[in-house]
Amino acid sequence: LVGRTMQFLIIRVENRGRNIVVSRRALLDRERQENLEKVLASLNVGDTVEGRITRLASFGAFMELAPGVEGMIHLSELSWSRVNSADEAVAVGDMVRAKLLSVSKDDKGRTRISLSRKKAEGDPWLQAADRLAAGTVVEGKVVRIAPFGAFVELLPGVEGLVHISEMSWTRKLRHPSQMVHTGDEVEVVILGVDGEKKRISLGMKQVRPNPWELVAEKYPEGTILEGVIKNITEFGMFIGIEDGIDGLIHVSDISWTKKVRHPNEIYKVGDTVQAKVLTVDQENEKFTLGIKQLVDDPWGHVPSTYPVGCTVKGVVTNITDFGLFVEVEEGIEGLVHVSELSSKKIKSPAELYKEGQEIQAKVIHVSAEERRLGLSIKQIKDDEDRRKPKEFHAGPQEAGQSLGDLLKAAQENN
Repeated sequence: LVGRTMQFLIIRVENRGRNIVVSRRALLDRERQENLEKVLASLNVGDTVEGRITRLASFGAFMELAPGVEGMIHLSELSWSRVNSADEAVAVGDMVRAKLLSVSKDDKGRTRISLSRKKAEGDPWLQAADRLAAGTVVEGKVVRIAPFGAFVELLPGVEGLVHISEMSWTRKLRHPSQMVHTGDEVEVVILGVDGEKKRISLGMKQVRPNPWELVAEKYPEGTILEGVIKNITEFGMFIGIEDGIDGLIHVSDISWTKKVRHPNEIYKVGDTVQAKVLTVDQENEKFTLGIKQLVDDPWGHVPSTYPVGCTVKGVVTNITDFGLFVEVEEGIEGLVHVSELSSKKIKSPAELYKEGQEIQAKVIHVSAEERRLGLSIKQIKDDEDRRKPKEFHAGPQEAGQSLGDLLKAAQENN
């Protein structure tokens, strides 16, 4: 500053003029106050002003209205688009237009002028209602990502939300970043526009046909198809059908007769299997298949082949505390309950029988719906006992009777 000529305000004279105290700041404050009064006298709330950006802060930017007179543009008033810092919208030295929002005094009596740059530009949402109709396909830029979806800027200051559920027809996303990243240019379909709340709902998956509709047409119920096992769980297997669409074969739909505890007992990932389409639930996006449905249910003929009262032969396949499981033909087992083993009390069926032993039993119950075949060994023995002739013992009174009388009495006794 040495050598520069400047104006100062004399604020104190001491020692008969030998000590003079001057202030540059006091002069600037006086000039600022005069300029402020002129500015306030010439402006009303709602007026649009033009000025230069002088400073940036974490909460916004300061704009010079007159020498020494600044107004503050809050971060939220810098742009219709969401900005995280002032330098994303303006830079020091920029000439901008802003609208006067309010004039107030702080606790220290200082005048505060609040401005809005975005309101001077006009509300872009007024254009959005006309230009962005539901069903329209538009391009936009991903500006923000949240756990529930991605925000896409469609027009300057106009953003729409693509919910995570509207990103893919087939993929089960845990986070939107699996599909998009900030800065990506994406194509979206406008699902709905709420001008009052300034909300636009968007969809990415709707840009392409719903593959579930195609699958429902291509693979109606009853269709037989082939696919590769992509994943195996304890409750079933997932078969690749189309890109991004898997069909489920439940463990109960693998075999009519075998008791499959886990699918990996029979299959492994990568195997190609043939199956029949059971259901295509487009609404819930579920596609179910069955392997056992490729052949007729063997239990369908059991009631006619093994009616109640007939005698069957079979092999003991399993012995439990409650009875014997007997295979009467491949895949068809009957149960001889422990109460149907013998008229005598039996502690354990293993006392009398062993696996692999062939036995004969009588059918006492059959149900194709319940897949049950009840057998009885005891009734076979009871029938045999009833067919044996009973012995006749003559008492004292009959001792003197003739042979014919004895035979007659025996027949009557039988």
